[in-house]
Amino acid sequence: MSGPHRELVSGGAVTGASPADAAVVGRQLGRPPRGLMSVAHRCPCGLPDVVQTAPRLPDGTPFPTLYYLTCPRACAAMSRLEAAGVMREMTGRLAADAGLRAAYLAAHRDYLTRRDAAARAAGVAPLPPAAASAGGMPERVKCLHALAAHALAVPGANPLGAEAAGAAGPWWRDGPCVPPSAAPGPGPTP
Repeated sequence: MSGPHRELVSGGAVTGASPADAAVVGRQLGRPPRGLMSVAHRCPCGLPDVVQTAPRLPDGTPFPTLYYLTCPRACAAMSRLEAAGVMREMTGRLAADAGLRAAYLAAHRDYLTRRDAAARAAGVAPLPPAAASAGGMPERVKCLHALAAHALAVPGANPLGAEAAGAAGPWWRDGPCVPPSAAPGPGPTP
């Protein structure tokens, strides 16, 4: 990816989630994060915009979404693309383009491999082999939020996620989506 989104995709190194990061993510989500393992990508504004979650929540419930898009502006941008029919268009391209299908299958395999590694790191049982990866991979496009989160967290891993992130535009342009020092939870902090 090039142009204004290059810095967004290049900052994908996973860093641990500090208490301040967890508070920001809670503020972004409007609730405390569940199964938070680390910050997988930071927005150009410096705040987390993708987190890595454990494949099982603290109560043992399977949670297949390894990379979770947290920035409300990025989420809104993905929702706008979904509403505009981008998922349907991408799924059509998958059916017609063998090279894109192969790259998307590789993204699916990457996601599963990383999710199994995250389970080992978290000390939890991996999800069953038949568990879905994310975003409809490898056969269709079902959720641009999940695909973009994967592309931001692992630059070069997900071609359709990178395309969605690029098409979303500069959601960070107006600065941080939440105050960096805000406590988790909805509404303004005292």
